Amino acid sequence: MWRLLGAVTARGPRSAPGTGPGPRPAPLLARHCGCAAAHRARRAWRGGRGDGAGGAAGGAGGSWWWWRGPLRGRPALAGPGRLMAALAGVFVWDGQRIEEEELRRSAQEMKHMENLSSLAQGNSPGELQPSEREQRWELIMDKKHFRLWRRPIQGSHLYQYRVFGSYTDVTPRQFFNVQLDTEYRKKWDSLVIKLDVIERDVVTGSEVIHWVTHFPYPMYSRDYVYVRRYNVDKENNLMVLVSRAVEHPGVPEDPEYVRVRTYESQMVIRPHKTFDENGFDYLLTYSDNPQTVFPRYCVSWMVSSGMPDFLEKLHSAALKAKKMELEVRDYLAKGPDTAPEPCGPAQLEYA
Repeated sequence: MWRLLGAVTARGPRSAPGTGPGPRPAPLLARHCGCAAAHRARRAWRGGRGDGAGGAAGGAGGSWWWWRGPLRGRPALAGPGRLMAALAGVFVWDGQRIEEEELRRSAQEMKHMENLSSLAQGNSPGELQPSEREQRWELIMDKKHFRLWRRPIQGSHLYQYRVFGSYTDVTPRQFFNVQLDTEYRKKWDSLVIKLDVIERDVVTGSEVIHWVTHFPYPMYSRDYVYVRRYNVDKENNLMVLVSRAVEHPGVPEDPEYVRVRTYESQMVIRPHKTFDENGFDYLLTYSDNPQTVFPRYCVSWMVSSGMPDFLEKLHSAALKAKKMELEVRDYLAKGPDTAPEPCGPAQLEYA
């Protein structure tokens, strides 16, 4: 969702920090989300924070909270050691880095999806059979090159989304590199305000990223602080990228942006042949809480509408890098600028 909402509508003029956007209406959002959501948004603008920054939206018909508490949404500090580190401005990797098990779970989900696709044999199932005791996935979009599902996250007003698709005109290496290269992302993604690697873990190669992005007018820009880790399993012909939100003392909240504290994403790529031949399948699973005043059905519409646009932008950026031979960092090749290879199972090779 963090990369998709911005694709739905054109962004209006930005407001000065601490003030609400101008009175220009957002007809596309109002038309699809109804007058009730538009009315709530207008009340938020008058309150001085655009789209109710800091207040999470409840489900349809739920309560709406506007107070921006200084500790709202922050996880409890785990013990005096982490507290002292936070006070000293030091990021503690223990408990924050992406572990091997998280990578394995993502790879297993890809295998599960491939098995389901083989059983479906080209049919369009309305639901995905869940693993073990999980909730069912509801199919909400079925396109030629991808399918999009969602399922509610228990105990919240949020959805988790899953995309399974294929490309045949670009290599897995190119597609993978374009996702990881933060400098190239600044060129092809016009919604990026800031995108930087803050810190790198010498043990696993995990990286902390600070990302600031425009959201559709009239919403305020959002910023994310998250840890990511990727691996390339040459033996099993698989590429995995896992990301989730973290707290970092070096990136305090900026009053100009809305900090998103709930975010997870897993991308798994399976080459049809090799990493350097055209064609691959991918599985993208993600969820976040963008903290908008719009109800769940409205946010779901924005995500499902923005998905085709975002995927096409990413795909086009990979094709452009290929055809124009642009300098995109190769995360599959080891070199002086790559993260050190961590200890782990012999079949896992890390860029």
